[in-house]
Amino acid sequence: MGKHSALAVIGAALLLLSCSQKSSTPEQTSEREEDSKEAKRLLQGIWVDDETQEVSFRAVGDTIFYPDSVNQPTYFKVIRDSLMLEAVHARYPIVKQSPHVFWFRNQNGDVIRLSKSDDPALVFAFVRERPHVMTYSEVVKSDSVVFYDGKRYHWYIAINPTKYKVHATSYNDDGVEVDNVYYDNIMNVSVYQGSTKLFASDFKKQLYGSKIPLEFLNKAVMSNMEYTGVDAAGLHFVSTICQPNGASCYKAENVISFTGKLTTELIEY
Repeated sequence: MGKHSALAVIGAALLLLSCSQKSSTPEQTSEREEDSKEAKRLLQGIWVDDETQEVSFRAVGDTIFYPDSVNQPTYFKVIRDSLMLEAVHARYPIVKQSPHVFWFRNQNGDVIRLSKSDDPALVFAFVRERPHVMTYSEVVKSDSVVFYDGKRYHWYIAINPTKYKVHATSYNDDGVEVDNVYYDNIMNVSVYQGSTKLFASDFKKQLYGSKIPLEFLNKAVMSNMEYTGVDAAGLHFVSTICQPNGASCYKAENVISFTGKLTTELIEY
């Protein structure tokens, strides 16, 4: 190859490199952002799953609302052809979008096909109620009298709902990650021998912090407390600590001795 031919090839390469670098200029970045604003505008409204015909979500301004009252609203953005959900820091690639069509890939890579609905009645699917933990919306009490070694013992359990929020992540029917809010419970246990109080204390999930992984505990609630029996060690109570969105639970046995001493031990996961 001659000297002039070699220079021509190098010059062409530099020209291509220059063109490719121009593709990421601030002006073109700004244009992409403008395209994202248009995508957000197109997303406004109520969207229905093409396959199931169930309501998926409603976009209003920069917020997405879900029909399930437990799933919390989340801010969203559209960046580089992806739907970004702020609450769960998740990105979903957009496959197709038009004024009445929205297709995207969920976390499994499946294409979710949605259509915008013009049915005004569907707005009632987004009437939200205050979420409650499990089934407890008021104090639940139980008690009983037991006998051991000729002595009479009276135990009490009170399950108290609280205002302490527990955030738990789950996936809706379209495979989109959503942030759910539940309220934790506090269990109060008291034990009397006749009129003498042997024990009285609140049980919170933090009591088991040295026995249950913190990552699990932060997304769990104190779900239940029940009396299971009496023996030479004392009165036995089992507490259940569960993550509301799944089947994962820990069970701990709490033994209250006849002198009022408490010992705890995990018995099941």
